[in-house]
Amino acid sequence: MTGFGRGEHADDGLIARVEIATVNRKQADIHFNLPRELTGLEADLRKLVLRFISRGRANVSIHLERISGSDDSFSVDSDRVRALETAFNEISDLIGRRVQLGAADFIKAPGVLTFAHSGWDVAEAKKAIGPALEASLVNLVKMRKAEGADLKVDFLQRLTSLETHTEIISKATPKVVQRQRELLHNRLREAEIDVDPNDERLLKEVALFADRSDISEETTRLSSHINRFREYLNSDEPVGRSLDFLCQEINREFNTIGSKANDAGIGQSVVDAKTELEKIREQVQNIE
Repeated sequence: MTGFGRGEHADDGLIARVEIATVNRKQADIHFNLPRELTGLEADLRKLVLRFISRGRANVSIHLERISGSDDSFSVDSDRVRALETAFNEISDLIGRRVQLGAADFIKAPGVLTFAHSGWDVAEAKKAIGPALEASLVNLVKMRKAEGADLKVDFLQRLTSLETHTEIISKATPKVVQRQRELLHNRLREAEIDVDPNDERLLKEVALFADRSDISEETTRLSSHINRFREYLNSDEPVGRSLDFLCQEINREFNTIGSKANDAGIGQSVVDAKTELEKIREQVQNIE
């Protein structure tokens, strides 16, 4: 599910600011953006993120800074400064013209200027990052829950529509056998074949068709799947994968009904139901 969360925490002179953004994805895919010297923290931070989310792509941005008033001084390496100046003088002698040494050259030269806090201590940074990340995740979950509540309303409406289509199919099923009996009689009359309506062969053919077109089991399973879907919607646990599975099962039952019934009216109800189901399946991919 999509969402955004921000968190901040100060500890031992450090401020950690964490922002986490998620977009839809079937599996959990977590990416961190943090200073290179802190990459060793990724495994622990990933575990923390997975406690809150199990699906979606999460981009976690971590920014560290020292609290105002802390030691941000820097030192100058005098030997490197002299060496750099000597090098420029040698270049000037070689090319026969004066090459000016500017402030930018001193800044760019490695090791000339060294800040007192040019890197981050892993243990020190972890104390600030952990609570900030957890705070951002709490805010993320709040936003995702709000989206989930809207999706739930939409799902319930579409489930009611699926139940309506299932009921229409169930009511139309007995007429299918009757229509098949009439169709057989019409074909026999058109072929000028006189057959007794109580002929055992005719009755057997109708009985076989009735057995092949019986979809009572499928409609029963459909009702069960839809009820189970509603139960999952009221659960506090992650149910995205379970809902995805139920969508597959519901789709399978409608496909079976369409192939067994061999009826235009039922076929149209199946098409309408599968159109509604596809809209549910698209949104289920966003559910935690």
